[in-house]
Amino acid sequence: MKIALHEGAKGLGLTSPNPPVGAVLVKDDHILGRGWHRKAGEAHAEVVAIEDALGRCSPDDLKKATLYVTLEPCSTTGRTGACTDLIQLHQIGRVVIGTVDPNPAHAGAGIKILEKAGVEVITGCREDEAKHLIRFFAKHITTGRPWVIAKTAITLDGRTTLRSEDGSWITGKAALDDVQKLRRQIDAILIGGETLRRDDPRLTLRGDFAKDRPQPWRVVLTAMKDLPTDAKLFTDEHHERTMILRGASLEKSLDLLGDQGVCSVMIESGGRLMAHGLANDLIDEVVIYLAPILGGGDTRLMPVDRIVADLCDVTYQQIGRDFRVTGFPKRRP
Repeated sequence: MKIALHEGAKGLGLTSPNPPVGAVLVKDDHILGRGWHRKAGEAHAEVVAIEDALGRCSPDDLKKATLYVTLEPCSTTGRTGACTDLIQLHQIGRVVIGTVDPNPAHAGAGIKILEKAGVEVITGCREDEAKHLIRFFAKHITTGRPWVIAKTAITLDGRTTLRSEDGSWITGKAALDDVQKLRRQIDAILIGGETLRRDDPRLTLRGDFAKDRPQPWRVVLTAMKDLPTDAKLFTDEHHERTMILRGASLEKSLDLLGDQGVCSVMIESGGRLMAHGLANDLIDEVVIYLAPILGGGDTRLMPVDRIVADLCDVTYQQIGRDFRVTGFPKRRP
């Protein structure tokens, strides 16, 4: 399953609105084939793994094999055939599943079909990791809203800006590249009008990070009409990927984006928008890049003097000279 999860992670940012999924076909402790879902409408991971195996093995070799798949195989025919049919066709004897499909319309259906056909089914293998892999899809399919990541960079004294004479970048190149990796996974980047006026950001994927996928939507949430018409979001080669939401609350904006098929949003705005999202249980994940700098600028991360979130499952990773802190806000009762 660890290999299947690694395969599935290759699809992050490429499969939306479908979930990223990985699969590995094994027999006698030997990997016959592996695969991952590359794009909505294209072959599912199970299909790719089976085709990979058939490129090196005979159909008889697949009989009684074990299929490890990070998400319950689909049981309905859409733009692709049902994976449960293909599993039965090749007489695969056992299917080990990371997590059940979170879609209420399909949850457990594939498992029942396989068990009825005499296939041994095991669920919950590395389940937490499998659920984390599809968290964007799961949130959208069950609530209609996208998964929301709040991302920021701060100095050791909690500032989000430097002194004017020290430049504009708080973090180093390694952290900036890590942000590109994170952007590559999500469907939309959201900022406030104040951030647009102050920073004139590009909010783009660049270089190899932009390969094989469209630019994320760049969403500006504002109550004002005086946005600068010469801003990069409105004049660069990706201007058609810019969306303005004027006069809508953050909550309403997430509903609107979810209705348009956006499964994941990253907030890259100032502390006020982040604090509002945290205080109203609208943020699912927080990513903070902590730079080893003291004596930052005038702007602090939290514009209010109170705790607005308690993070759980916190992880810390050194990225170049900086540290990335990732956590998940606890929901209020």
